[in-house]
Amino acid sequence: MSSNTSRTLLVTLLGAFARRTGDWMPIKGIVALLEELGIDESSTRTGVSRLKKRGWLVPEKQDGKSGYRLTELAKTSLASGDEVIWHARQPARLEDGWCIATFSVPEEQRAKRHLLRSRLALLGFGNVGQGVWIAPARMAADALELIDGLDLTNNTNILVGRHAGGQDLTRMARESWDLEAIDAGYREFIARHQTGFQTPMRSHQDGIEPRDGFVHYLRALDDWRVLPMRDPGLPRELLRSDWPGDPATRLIEEIVTQLEQSAFSYVQEVVALEKR
Repeated sequence: MSSNTSRTLLVTLLGAFARRTGDWMPIKGIVALLEELGIDESSTRTGVSRLKKRGWLVPEKQDGKSGYRLTELAKTSLASGDEVIWHARQPARLEDGWCIATFSVPEEQRAKRHLLRSRLALLGFGNVGQGVWIAPARMAADALELIDGLDLTNNTNILVGRHAGGQDLTRMARESWDLEAIDAGYREFIARHQTGFQTPMRSHQDGIEPRDGFVHYLRALDDWRVLPMRDPGLPRELLRSDWPGDPATRLIEEIVTQLEQSAFSYVQEVVALEKR
């Protein structure tokens, strides 16, 4: 499954550690850390350049060393992602009902229409038909905030209610979300990181080496962070009995508990070395 690329690993590195090192990291430290994961210097610098263009990073020197500082945009975006990544959407209660978003955006605003669709998907909405999206009722406030931010209030309706009849809800869920892909993603994460996590822990009786902790932690986190984004947190009744979301969540929590501190210790060591 590995989604580990220079772009994703760079964002994961910054999200996991830059905010804990004063929102700044030396460029040589970023390069050195990503080299431990097989990313060459050229790819890392290209990734940094792209984040600069996106408004996520600004160059800044500290003690004569070149580095980059996270912008407010980057910190806001990372904090927003944290809400889902670290607090994975728990299964909704069926009795709480549904949030339905309908919209009709004119062709001259097709860019906004496309953005609305992609943002609804990121919020966990499923597409049940042309211009009709659905999610657990708890997403209503987020949907209202989204359409307000896109200035599409007059083109959109946000409704909350219960399923009174018609199509079987389990079938509706399968047709509105790619549950098979979400299921497969969780299973692949478990298959890859259950062994990858346990092997170094068994081989270091006195605790894992900081470098090994960093490598395993960042790879696992990079693979994990896309999974909660895809999972809408549907009611249990609509999921297969062996839904792998729970064991996958327990695994990433165990990885964080066991490896986060050793990983951060290694980052601090590298950053301090490159600041000399």
